[in-house]
Amino acid sequence: MLTALKRTTSKFPPLSPGTLRRDALASLVVFLVAVPLCVGVAVASGVPAELGLITGIVGGLVVGCLPGSSFQVSGPAAGLTVLVHEAVQKFGMASLGAIVLAAGALQLVLGALRCGRWFRAISVAVVQGMLAGIGLILILGQVYAMADTDQPGSGLGKIAGLPGLVAGIAGSPEALTAFAVGVGTLGLLVLWQRMPAKVRVVPGPLAAIAVATVVTAVFSLPIAKVEVHGLLASIQPPGLGELGGLAQLSVIGTVLAFTLIASAESLFSAAAVDRMTDGARTDYDKELMAQGAGNTVCGLLGALPMTAVIVRSATNVQAGAQTKASRILHGVWLLLFAALLPAALGVIPLAALAAVLVHAGAKLVPVRQLPQLWREHRGEAVILGVTAGAIVFTNMFEGVLLGLLLAVVKTAWDTSHVHVDVRELTGGRTLVSLSGNATFLRLPKILDALEALPRDKPVELDLTELRHLDHACRTALDSWTAQHNGAAAAAPEDRPAAVTAGQSTGGTPQRG
Repeated sequence: MLTALKRTTSKFPPLSPGTLRRDALASLVVFLVAVPLCVGVAVASGVPAELGLITGIVGGLVVGCLPGSSFQVSGPAAGLTVLVHEAVQKFGMASLGAIVLAAGALQLVLGALRCGRWFRAISVAVVQGMLAGIGLILILGQVYAMADTDQPGSGLGKIAGLPGLVAGIAGSPEALTAFAVGVGTLGLLVLWQRMPAKVRVVPGPLAAIAVATVVTAVFSLPIAKVEVHGLLASIQPPGLGELGGLAQLSVIGTVLAFTLIASAESLFSAAAVDRMTDGARTDYDKELMAQGAGNTVCGLLGALPMTAVIVRSATNVQAGAQTKASRILHGVWLLLFAALLPAALGVIPLAALAAVLVHAGAKLVPVRQLPQLWREHRGEAVILGVTAGAIVFTNMFEGVLLGLLLAVVKTAWDTSHVHVDVRELTGGRTLVSLSGNATFLRLPKILDALEALPRDKPVELDLTELRHLDHACRTALDSWTAQHNGAAAAAPEDRPAAVTAGQSTGGTPQRG
């Protein structure tokens, strides 16, 4: 969905003053993009804003130094916002660090076992459906935040509560003011891409947040702002009690969901970044271990989980990054900002951050690609839609599992084509030849063809052209042949005797 000019970087250039200058400039651009997104994701996840910055700092200083992908940038991602919010609401803020720590450790194990490449085998439709579902939940939830109103917990509750939200906005001057600031921020984000190139040097999210903050301050608007807790005060390492809680089945499911979604999003981002450059390709196993190391550190600090983020990664490439120094330096700038200017967070209106997240959520829904996908790959479109819908109406983990199950079923269906060829032979015999893959999914088609044959004629089954015959089909065919030929053998004596097996030649095809 993001496009960029491919940049030639066949090898990393030596870290000369010129290269370092280009990396420093690129890192500043990435930093300016990362600040509002780090803060916005944290607030939307229901945790202190500083934790989003901590995750961004770890993504720069820790993951940035490790091998894997050369140019992609890691930090808190909108794609995990919904899952983090659910985890915090269900298990408490103190358990977040333990969950992230366990997910990071699992990523390290998967990387060591060289499982990184297998994440590329996940159906693209499932990944797109997962991101679309996340985007829809993010939009539905942050619309409430744009009006400084608490959002319902479930996706269905968010949808059902929309009429009440509209009534609340219309009946409350404070809610209407906050919503107006949010809508204005969202409008500026949409229009920013149409601005002259010189203006777009400033990242859209940063410009929108800055304008909303200035307007709120100048007019003293009575709307909620980001709460500042302090960088060190926000760090809450998990204790023994939280680590012991990892044995709960529900917590294990959340850890698996964190691991699956964070890993898949990071590795798909790496593939996208590889297409933007001609440099060294990503080592997926090393990248998975790098993400695991970053999440392990984030878990120890009680911060948000991280993924590689395509928006920041694409910005890094487009800004002219030459080496890994750009993503490391972006972590340095985040650390300096969080340490030296924490009070700057306290003047940002929450409605503006919510609008940034609504805009980010909309980008996760592939609206423009859906019509073409429906025309060319209808089954993939169905998987995408069902996965997204299941995430909205149930939860993240169940939605992704349903999507994966549908993808497996579709693949099995597509690969189990079978052709039924019926020939009339001499002596009143009928030869039925099967070719292709005979599985239980195609058993109704095969039995329908067999049931249409004359009941008084014996049938020979030729299975020599089958590439695969599963147990269900074999059992059903044996049973049908014995029953059919037994009935044919009991027919009047002037009719031919039943033939139970074998292969004959001659005759002409009648039906397929």
